[in-house]
Amino acid sequence: MFIWQRTWREGFAPQFTRGQLVALMAGLRQDDCRIIQGATSLPLPLACVLDWPLEGCDALTYAIWQGPEPDAPSTVGEAESRFAQLCAETDRRMGEPAACRYFLHWYDETPREEMRRELLGELAWALSAMAA
Repeated sequence: MFIWQRTWREGFAPQFTRGQLVALMAGLRQDDCRIIQGATSLPLPLACVLDWPLEGCDALTYAIWQGPEPDAPSTVGEAESRFAQLCAETDRRMGEPAACRYFLHWYDETPREEMRRELLGELAWALSAMAA
C-alpha cells in the first residue's frame, strides 16, 4: 500500500459519511469539472472572495460540498475552513504533523485520469469497509 492510500484510508476516509463518499464517487465517475486539482477552491481563497459562492474544489471538499448533509459549505471561506478541519483531523489520526500532505501531494500531482481511477478504487474500498 502506498503512503497516500494509507493516509486516505486511516486519516481522511473515516471522516466522511456514506452520502459524502457516494457524492464524490458520482462526481469522479462523471468527471465533474468542479472537482479541481492544484487548489482547494475556486475561486482561489483570497481574503476578498471568502464570502463568494464556491464554484469548484478539491475532491475532499467536494465530498462535503455535494454530499447530502445540511451543513455543506457554500462559500469559499466555508470550504477552506472545512478543508483545514479535514487536514487537522487526518494529521491527528495519523499521529504525524502534516501527514495529510501524503494524500494531497499525490492528488495534486497525479494526472487527472489516473487520479480519478485510483481514487474511485479507494472510494469503493471505503464504502465496503463502512458496510462491514
